[in-house]
Amino acid sequence: MSEISGLTHLRLERPAAGVAMLVLDLPEMRNAMSDEMTASWVRAVDHLAEDPTVRAVVVTGEGSAFCSGGNTSWLASEPEATVDRLRSRMLPFYRAWLSIRRLEVPTIAAINGPAIGAGLAVALACDIRYAARGARMGVPFLRLGIHPGMATTYLLPDVVGPAAARDLLLTGRLVDADEALGLGLVSRVIDADGFRDQVLATAAEVAATAPIASRLTKTALQRGHASIEAGLDWEALAQPVTLATADLQEGIRAAQEKRAPAFEGR
Repeated sequence: MSEISGLTHLRLERPAAGVAMLVLDLPEMRNAMSDEMTASWVRAVDHLAEDPTVRAVVVTGEGSAFCSGGNTSWLASEPEATVDRLRSRMLPFYRAWLSIRRLEVPTIAAINGPAIGAGLAVALACDIRYAARGARMGVPFLRLGIHPGMATTYLLPDVVGPAAARDLLLTGRLVDADEALGLGLVSRVIDADGFRDQVLATAAEVAATAPIASRLTKTALQRGHASIEAGLDWEALAQPVTLATADLQEGIRAAQEKRAPAFEGR
């Protein structure tokens, strides 16, 4: 598949087989979500969604920050605008950035530095979050006089639970990577030196798992189950799907032969 071109404030890299990396690339503004970056993000996600060779996606920031969130000058640029006008502007913005949730492959946020407001929401929209030691993150919407956006009031409780979400949203305080780990906001804290390389190595491991099983597992986790019985019903269908694949036979052979499996997604 031909690579995408003409991205602005965003890079799409292919650091390893099956791994794509989206790099927010506006370091002079701490990777704030510019209009150009937003449009490029949508194009890049659409491109990755159509690429059958992609098995894992990493999102990170260029420079010292992950993402400082929405451009505050943009937020205050229409003081006379009606609520309806502002709503019609915000919803497409939210949906553009949350489009990463429609990718069927696992997504990893590599939080290399500050992830603030909508910037943290993008990380929350990913399946897994790793943070560099020293990175700070938070949702200080109320301190700016604005209600949270980008589905933060859904995503944050889903990740850290309602009590911690209330704390972070209602105080607007920032936490460092180690506290974020304790809250369950991130899964690992990694030294800043070699941070990206370690995350990419993990992404390569994810990309090496069986693609069909990976996609179905992500679907189950993202959609959730209304009850344990609903979970069993899903698994009683999804697991047989994977048992009928050539990859299952390859996985068993590889285990017997004490080698790494070579999954093909069939």
